[in-house]
Amino acid sequence: MISRPDEKVTRLTTKSEAGTKKIGAQLGHSLKPGDTVCLYGGLGSGKTVFTKGIASALGIPEADVTSASFLLVAEHPGRVPLYHADLYRIEDPAQIDFLGLEEYPAMGGITVIEWAERLPEDFDGCTHKVRIGIVRGRQREIIIERAHEL
Repeated sequence: MISRPDEKVTRLTTKSEAGTKKIGAQLGHSLKPGDTVCLYGGLGSGKTVFTKGIASALGIPEADVTSASFLLVAEHPGRVPLYHADLYRIEDPAQIDFLGLEEYPAMGGITVIEWAERLPEDFDGCTHKVRIGIVRGRQREIIIERAHEL
């Protein structure tokens, strides 16, 4: 388990992609339909790798999950559907309104939003905020924050 129910923030360090996926899978096992995970981090920090871990926990083959940069939102069927949004190509926050990200939680799946720093300031749909930072080489610091009491 990533954290105890009474913990709001968890800090972890990984030394490999496999470790990043494992933490993603651990979080994925604790998610419920309607949850939205917002991922923050620079280019190459491991956001898509983390999403692959979440997907594996939902019974979705990791190979099916790629950067959604060209689709903006990819839908993956699994024991719980995964809606994978990638806001990398978004230049104007007004473009996000057209994606309807607020509507995905009601569809009964898990939503993962990469490049969440591009969300409008008033977006309050994140149930989990995950910040991934490059420490050195393949080492990553992952900070998972539950956005509100679940």
